Amino acid sequence: MRQRCDAVLFDLDGTLIDSAPDLAGAANDLLAERGLPRMPLEALRPMVSAGARGMVGAAFGVKPGDAQFEPLREAFLARYAQRMLQTTCVFDAIQPVLQALEAAGLRWGIVTNKATRFAEPIVEGLALHRRAAALVCGDTTAHAKPHPAPLLEAARRLDLQATRCAYVGDDLRDVTAGRAAGMATLVAAWGYLGDGAPPHEWGADAILDTPAELLNWLAMA
Repeated sequence: MRQRCDAVLFDLDGTLIDSAPDLAGAANDLLAERGLPRMPLEALRPMVSAGARGMVGAAFGVKPGDAQFEPLREAFLARYAQRMLQTTCVFDAIQPVLQALEAAGLRWGIVTNKATRFAEPIVEGLALHRRAAALVCGDTTAHAKPHPAPLLEAARRLDLQATRCAYVGDDLRDVTAGRAAGMATLVAAWGYLGDGAPPHEWGADAILDTPAELLNWLAMA
């Protein structure tokens, strides 16, 4: 039997919240400004977990190190800041799961690679800030995921050993970071998932098709 889980940590984009329409909208705003055709949400959605890098890469075909990347990234972030709560919402199926965790006295927190200047207002705007026991952002520690530092910091803030936490995320970097931190790792298959290896190759402890399956997994501990 695995060790009891005393807290659940969640990735933000694609796990707790559906931010794809606003992120894709910012990318399309940037395309339109440059006289380029807009892209369908379905084409941009898988790259949401990669943040600005993913959006700029998918929309303009550039990557870090390319001459155009940094100016496009800054322009994208400026557009995103203007609309980041326009349509972003908590996944409907997540709300009852969070309520069940709270009713059971199980604390939960958020560990995201999103910068604090975006993550904090979004978490507050969605009324999650009073409920989450910890919020660790991409610039909270010296390293972002897939480094384990953000997850270890979240465990520290909860005054728990990392091995007593589970981490739920929708990207390979989430599983990599969670495993390196010694946490149980769970894939949010309802999320964005990226365009790399399929989730069953990530090495997670479980793949959750729906948020409700998290409660079943916890009950087996």
